[in-house]
Amino acid sequence: MDESTYLGSEKISKLLFKFSMPCIFGLIISSLYNIVDQIFVGQGIGYLGNAATGIIFPLTMIGLGIGVFFGDGVSATISVALGRGESRNVDKAVGTSMAVSFVVGLVFTIIYYLLGDKILYLVGATSANIDMAREYGFVIFLMMPIFIVQTTMSSVIRADGSPVYAMVGMLAGAIFNIIGDPVAIFILKLGISGAGYATILGQLLSFIIYAFYFNKTKNFNLKKQSFIPKFSVLKRIMALGSSSLLTQVAVVIVTVVNNILLVKFGNMSRYGADVSLAAFVVVMKLFQIVLCVAIGIAAGGQPIVGYNYGAKKYDRVKELLKTMLLWTTITCGICWILFQIFPTFFVELFGSDNSDYIYFATLCLRIYLILLVPACLVKVCAIFLQSIGAARLAAPLSIFRDVLLIIFSILLANRIGIEGIFYAAPITDIFSFGVTLMIMVRIIKSFSVSEEVKEVDVLDNKNVLINELIKPSKKGVIVAISREHGTAGKRIGELIAKKLNIPFYCTEIMKIASIESGISNEFIKNINTNDDTVLGGYYMSSSSVQYAMTAQANAINKIADAGSCVMVGRACNYVLKERENVVKVFIHAPFEYKVNKVIEMYKDNKVKAESFVRMSDNARARYYKSVSGHEWNDSDQFDISINASIGVEESANVICSYIENVIK
Repeated sequence: MDESTYLGSEKISKLLFKFSMPCIFGLIISSLYNIVDQIFVGQGIGYLGNAATGIIFPLTMIGLGIGVFFGDGVSATISVALGRGESRNVDKAVGTSMAVSFVVGLVFTIIYYLLGDKILYLVGATSANIDMAREYGFVIFLMMPIFIVQTTMSSVIRADGSPVYAMVGMLAGAIFNIIGDPVAIFILKLGISGAGYATILGQLLSFIIYAFYFNKTKNFNLKKQSFIPKFSVLKRIMALGSSSLLTQVAVVIVTVVNNILLVKFGNMSRYGADVSLAAFVVVMKLFQIVLCVAIGIAAGGQPIVGYNYGAKKYDRVKELLKTMLLWTTITCGICWILFQIFPTFFVELFGSDNSDYIYFATLCLRIYLILLVPACLVKVCAIFLQSIGAARLAAPLSIFRDVLLIIFSILLANRIGIEGIFYAAPITDIFSFGVTLMIMVRIIKSFSVSEEVKEVDVLDNKNVLINELIKPSKKGVIVAISREHGTAGKRIGELIAKKLNIPFYCTEIMKIASIESGISNEFIKNINTNDDTVLGGYYMSSSSVQYAMTAQANAINKIADAGSCVMVGRACNYVLKERENVVKVFIHAPFEYKVNKVIEMYKDNKVKAESFVRMSDNARARYYKSVSGHEWNDSDQFDISINASIGVEESANVICSYIENVIK
C-alpha cells in the first residue's frame, strides 16, 4: 500500500495514534529537562531556587527556538527533497543547518556571558534570586551551542525516517537528568549549579547518541564539505522554519513580560516578588506538560490532514478534526480535574518550604488553568489550520492568545494587583476560544461535500490517465520557462513548441500531479494564487502545500523522462536543473506592459489589473523561493532572460534562435 492509499484510506484513529504518539512523547521528554530541574531544585533548595530557574527559562526557550527554527526548516527541506527524489543535495541542507545553528548558539552564549546580570535583571531577576540565577545560568549556557545543535539533529533524524532513534536519544538524556539532579543536589551538595550540570550532561549524552546516527543515515551521507554553509540552502531552511520560530518567540515574550509584572506587583503584595515568580514557574511547567499532549496530537495529525485536505476528502478531514478535538478534550480534561481537585499535591512537587508560596501557588494554579481545555483546543485548531494551508488564519490564531494574555495581564495587574496576572489567563481563554470557534465553523462550512472527490479506482487507472496527458516525444531539448504574469509567457511557450515540433505542457503539470498524488487539481492550482507577503513562509511550510509542491516536481520529472518538450511554470527550471539539454528561460516585461496585457486578456480595469499583476507575481516568486531557496528573478538561475515587450512572436523567435545555437 503506497502512502497515498495509506493516508487517504486507513482508519483515522489508527493513523492518528501512529503519527501523534511519537510527537507527544518527544515533546514531553523535551519538557522534562526543565521541569525535573524545577522539582528537585524546589525540594532541595526551595522556592528561591525555582524563581531563579524561572529567570533562566525564557533564555533557554530562545535557545530551543533557534534549534527548532533550523530543525523544522531542514526537516521540511529533507522531506520535500526525498519526495522529489533529490536526495543528492540533502547532505548540504543538513550540514548547513547544523553548522549555522551551532554558530548562532555560540553567538547567543557569548552575548549572555558578556552582559551577564544585565540580561538576568531584564528578564525579571531580583536581588534575592540573582545569585542563584547567575550560578544556574552560567552552567546552562556552557552547553547552549550543543543543545541548539542537538535540537536540530533530532529533527534531521526524524526526517530521515528514524523517529524512534530520535526519541531514544532524547529519552536517554532526560533519564540521565532525572537521576543526575538528586545526585548532584542531595549527595554531592552542589546546589543549584548541580541541577545545571545534570541538565547539560544529559544534553551532551543526547548529542553523542545523535552524532553516532550520522554514521549510518538512510538518505544522505555527510562530508566535510557539507558543513560549509550555502546561503541559498540556508534561506530555504529559514523560510520553512519561520512558523516554528514564531511560536517560540511568542512563548519567550509572554514569559518575560509576566516575569517583569510579577516582580513589580509581587513587591507590592504580601507575597513578595520571589514567591510570585516561583508560583508562576510552577503553574507554567504544569501547563506546559498538558500543552505538549495537545500539540503532539495536532502535530501528529498534520501530514494526515494535509494529504486528505489536498485530495478533497473532506469527510475524512472533518473526522480527523473531530478525533483530534475529542482526544485533546479527554486527555486535557483529566489533567484539569486533577489540578482542580489536588492542586496542593502538584504544587508541593516543586517544593514546600514556604507557606505563602504553597498558598499562593495553589490559588494561582486553580485560577490560571480553570479553562485549561479550551486553551489547549485553541492550539490544536491553530495547527489544524496550518495543516490545510490557511496561513491568513493559522498564524494570527497561533499567537492570538499570547498577545491577549499580555494585554490582559498588564491591565488586570494594574487594576487588582498581583492576582490579576493569573486571572488574565481564563479571560484570555474565553476570548481566544470564541474567536477560534467562529473561525473553525466558517472553515468547516467551506468544506463543500458536493465538490468532494468521489471514490474511484484511480490507482488502477492513473497510469492510463497520465499517459493520455504525456505526449509522445523523442530525446532532445527541454525548454523550462518561468514567466511574470502578463508577459504572455504561456503563448510564447506554445509558439516555441510549435516551431520546434515538440509537446507543450502547462496546466498538464498540475493535472498529472493531481492524478499521481491524489491531491485535487484545484488545490494545486491555487497555491500560486495565495498571496500574503507577511504570512507567505507560514503558508508554504504547511504540510498540504508541501505535498502539492512535491507532487508537481514529480510530475515535471515524469514529463521530462518522456523526452523533448516545452514546460511553463511551477519552478520547472529549478526542478530540472541537473538534467542535460535543459534550456532555462525567464520571461519578464515592464510593469505597464504587463498591466496592459492583463487588461487586454481579461478585460479588467487598470486598478484591478495592477493589483492582479502584483499579487500573481508575488505568489509565483514566493513559490519559486520555497522550492529552490533562490529569488525568482535571479539571473543565475536561468540561461536566457528575455523582455517580452518586444512581442510574443519575436520573443519566441529569439528563444528558438538561442536554442539552435547552444544546444547541439
